[in-house]
Amino acid sequence: MTTASKAPVVVVIQLTGGNDFMNTVVPYNNGHYHDARSGGLRVEEDAVLKIDGEFGLHPTLAPIKEIYDQGDMAIIQGVGYPNSPRSHFRSMDIWHTCEPNKVGTEGWAGRAVRDLDPSAENPVTGVHIGQGLPRALVVSGVPVASVADLSTYGLLTSIEQEQKRDRMLKRFVNMYGRAIGTGPVNDYLGRTGLDALKGADILKDGRAKYSSGIEYGTDQISKNLRDIASIHTADLGTRLFYTSHLGFDTHANQQPTFDRLWTDLSRGIADFWDDLRAHQADENVVMFLFSEFGRRVRDNGSGSDHGAGGGCIAIGPRVRGGMHGQFPNMAPEALESGDLVPNQDFRGVYSTLLEDWLELDPVPIVDGTFEKPAFIQTGAVA
Repeated sequence: MTTASKAPVVVVIQLTGGNDFMNTVVPYNNGHYHDARSGGLRVEEDAVLKIDGEFGLHPTLAPIKEIYDQGDMAIIQGVGYPNSPRSHFRSMDIWHTCEPNKVGTEGWAGRAVRDLDPSAENPVTGVHIGQGLPRALVVSGVPVASVADLSTYGLLTSIEQEQKRDRMLKRFVNMYGRAIGTGPVNDYLGRTGLDALKGADILKDGRAKYSSGIEYGTDQISKNLRDIASIHTADLGTRLFYTSHLGFDTHANQQPTFDRLWTDLSRGIADFWDDLRAHQADENVVMFLFSEFGRRVRDNGSGSDHGAGGGCIAIGPRVRGGMHGQFPNMAPEALESGDLVPNQDFRGVYSTLLEDWLELDPVPIVDGTFEKPAFIQTGAVA
């Protein structure tokens, strides 16, 4: 799927910690939901932003509810994989490498970047905004530019920049080296991390050309999305952006934390799309939101624990808006150890992005063939 003038672009937002999908897309008309969630964590019907007679969005999602109403937002339900381990590290590793049965060594997004730019001619084909480098982008020989904060990057002296690079490399090796080995593995990861920093200087030049009338928030995810907008509108040839929104591990004190996280994210997303439209740079972009797992159906009193059967969101002018797939059965007898049972393999969701949007063969990237939800419109953009 290509546009008439510009190559398709994906913006990935990782909701780190396990987003409570049931309180994001709320089954407000389901008695099992009311039974499982106490007053503090239950989103009452009069507060829900209804999208149909069964489901509605959490009230903090009001800015992106407008996007949904315009037909530019798809909600993919029941996403996950069998036998979720409920471990943050392992679950995210599975999402990042598409290897649920073993520890993978290559990230799906890095594989996509490799296929988009086989000769690695453009060091900013893939760009990460944030600390460290997500494993989803790690593939030997595939450079991915990684910048923690584009607004300060160009202001650093050469010494400060070198120190910052060293800190990022050390963090990268610490994150992944201890997890899967030492020696050659650590060496490989160090080289990959170094490659990931190549091309970052190009990004500051793109930022210098950027101007916008959109006033983004001061929170971190809004800053990250502003940086992505500045790079995208500079036409540097970036095809895949990746960033993270942290803090979704809401075992306790969930309500205020969840409200803050989604207030910031919803506003940032709305500002991002307003920005791209103002620059006439929105038609070739699809935004994709995911989390490593959902939360338990029944709350624990002040929060919710690690679960399964979450969901994903896709946003953009070429997205086929609406609800996709089936929300898992919430009846107590249908749960597995208190969890929703996923009915859509996440690798099928990736496959839709890869094949129907980026025009790549998804099979070698996700390691198999999986049912694809049809949330991307087909046909060229006029």
